[in-house]
Amino acid sequence: MIKDLLIILISSSLVSNVVLSQFLGLCPFLGVSRKTSTAAGMGTAVIFVITLASAVAGAIYKYILTPFDLTYLQTIVFILVIAALVQFVEMFLKKFMKPLYQALGVYLPLITTNCAVLGVALTNVQKNYGILTGIVNGFATALGFTISIVILAGIREKMEFNDIPESFKGMPIVLITAGLMAIAFCGFSGLL
Repeated sequence: MIKDLLIILISSSLVSNVVLSQFLGLCPFLGVSRKTSTAAGMGTAVIFVITLASAVAGAIYKYILTPFDLTYLQTIVFILVIAALVQFVEMFLKKFMKPLYQALGVYLPLITTNCAVLGVALTNVQKNYGILTGIVNGFATALGFTISIVILAGIREKMEFNDIPESFKGMPIVLITAGLMAIAFCGFSGLL
């Protein structure tokens, strides 16, 4: 059991990185990766939301949708759960972490529509993960998102001091960097 959870942890965070190999969650990945502090804050919020959404969605699926033969409602129910959790995180950050709330700006509500959050909940159901396994998968996926966004933010901070040709400035060099990161993360496939 511990071995299986460890494999899921490594696989979901590094080998099958949600951003760099599944291409889910690109909007906040590209939009919030200008500063490492903001990227780390977004990563922390995503870790909280995805882990909690995995637990709640798994419990709802197992104890409500499956017994009452309502599994066809899973996508709608998962979206509602995610929206409620993001509202909770947004209220918490607004009250207790005002600078981070302001730094995240419009990207915090985007977690609601972040396909990575919904993708994890649906993956947990499709792979028949139990609640604990789903929580580990959700945490690992969010951890992989955080690792990716913080690395990209660190690279972007360093690139500000580089002499980049005019045609590559801005988003083109960021997309090239993200592509190179995706290639580098392919090297983790040999771990499993």
